[in-house]
Amino acid sequence: MRLDDIVRRSAERFPTAVAVKGPDETLTYGQLDALANRVARALLELGVQRGDRVGLWTEKSARAVAAMQGIARLGAAYVPLDPHSPASRTLRIVEDCGIQVVVTSASRAGDLSAEGRAPPRLLLVDDAGPGFAWGQLSACSAEPVPPHALEEDALAYILYTSGSTGTPKGVCISHRNALAFIEWCHALLATTPEDRFSNHAPFYFDLSVLDLYAAFLGGASVTLIPEALAFAPRKLVEFVQSERFTVWYSVPSALILMMREGGLLEHADLPFRAVLFAGEPFPIKHLRPLREHLPRARHFNLYGPTETNVCTFHEVTDIAPERAEPVPIGRASCGDRVWLARAEGEEFGELMVEGPTVMRGYWGHPPQGARPYATGDLCRELPDGAFEYVGRRDSMLKVRGRRIEPGEIEAALLTHPDIQAVGVVARGSGLEARLVACVVSARPPSLLQLKKHCAERVPRYMIVDEVRVMPELPRTQNGKLDRRALTERVQRPSAED
Repeated sequence: MRLDDIVRRSAERFPTAVAVKGPDETLTYGQLDALANRVARALLELGVQRGDRVGLWTEKSARAVAAMQGIARLGAAYVPLDPHSPASRTLRIVEDCGIQVVVTSASRAGDLSAEGRAPPRLLLVDDAGPGFAWGQLSACSAEPVPPHALEEDALAYILYTSGSTGTPKGVCISHRNALAFIEWCHALLATTPEDRFSNHAPFYFDLSVLDLYAAFLGGASVTLIPEALAFAPRKLVEFVQSERFTVWYSVPSALILMMREGGLLEHADLPFRAVLFAGEPFPIKHLRPLREHLPRARHFNLYGPTETNVCTFHEVTDIAPERAEPVPIGRASCGDRVWLARAEGEEFGELMVEGPTVMRGYWGHPPQGARPYATGDLCRELPDGAFEYVGRRDSMLKVRGRRIEPGEIEAALLTHPDIQAVGVVARGSGLEARLVACVVSARPPSLLQLKKHCAERVPRYMIVDEVRVMPELPRTQNGKLDRRALTERVQRPSAED
C-alpha cells in the first residue's frame, strides 16, 4: 500500500462520509477521490511525471489536500512549503529540489514572478490567474489515472526544516516511512468513521501526517484548523466545541494557551477521547490539570524528529503529585529500535533510531541507507526501559566551566506557582557567562525568590543569575520555544524587553 491508496480505499467503503472539512469547502471521500483524479490529470497536462517533485505553496484547504493526493497518484512527491515564507526562501527550496510545478494561489504566483525566477508551470488553487486555474479542473476526467506501480520505498513527500545552520534541508520520506507511522497510529487509536480529527499543524510540519492519514485510514473526518486560529486560544476552544473533535494532536504550547487564555478547562463536556502532543516537553504543571480534567481520555506523548517521524511514545496515566519533570518520551514505536549512544559510566546519551520510519535521507545528500539516525537529543534510560528526554545536545550551555542542560532548570522553575512559562539561556561567555531565566508571569517572583526556589531543586551551579520578565516567549512557527531568538533578546539591556 502507498499513501495514494488510502483515500481511494476509504472512498470505496465510505463514499458519502465526510473526509475533510476545510475553510474553503467540505469534501466527502467520494468527492475527494474524484477531485484527486482530476488534479492528477491536470498535473499530467503540466508535464508532471513519475518521480517528479511538486511544490505546494498555499494555505491549508481541502483543495490542497486533493492536490497532495493527485500528486501521489502520479508517482510524484509533494513538497509542502510554508505559506508565510517570503517568495525568496520559497524559490530557494524550489530550485534546491528541482521543482517544475507549484500548486499555489494567484497572488503568490505574482510574488514568485516578482523574484524573477518563477517555476515555469503553475496549478492555481484560485479560479483565475497566470497558470492552470482550478476552474479548469471540471474539464478533466474524474476517472483514475493509470497506476504508476511505485514501490513502497519510493519518495512520497519532502519536508523542509531550517537545519542547524539556518539553510533549509529537505527530509525525504518514503511511502514505507510514512505508512509505518500511520498504520501504527491507526492501531493505537483504533480509528473509526465516527472519529473527528483536528488538524492543528501546518502541512509542512510532520505532525500533520497523523492528522490527515490516520483519519483517512480509518474513514474518519479531519477538520483543517486555519493558520489564523492556530494560536488564538479563545477562538480555538470555540472551534473545538463546535467541531466536537474526538482526536486532538498538537504541540504542547497550543494546549497550554488554550488552557491558560482560552478557558479550555472551563468546559465540562470536552469531546476528546484521545489527546496527543509532540514537538517539545509538556511542563508537568500544565499537563497535570489537563489529565485530571479529562480522566477518560487517553493522553499520549509522541516523540521523534522530522527525520524519523514518531519513533517513541508514552501513554500518560496518573501523574504522581510529587512529579516535577515532564513525562518520559517512552518506548520505541512503529517497529523502530531506539538506544542511547553514551560513554561508559555516563548517565545521559544521544538517542539513536533505526527502523522503518527513518527517512531516506536529505534531498541532494547521500542516502541514509540502513544507518541509524542520531537525533541530537540527550536522554536517560529509566529502570523500566523507557526513555526520558533531557535536552538538545546543541542547546547545552557552558557556564562557570560546567555543562548545563537548560531544560532541567526550566523544569525546576516551572514548579513555582507564579511562573507560567520559562526559557533559560546564557548571556556572555567565559567567566562573564550568566544564566538568565526569561519568565512569563502575572506576579513575577523576585530574583532572590527564584534563587531560593532553584537552590531547593538543582545543584548550586545551575541557580539562575538573572531574571527577565517577558509578556511572552519567542516561538518558532511550529510553536516551539525559539532559543536562538531568546538568546539574542537577552543580549540587549533588560529595559528593552
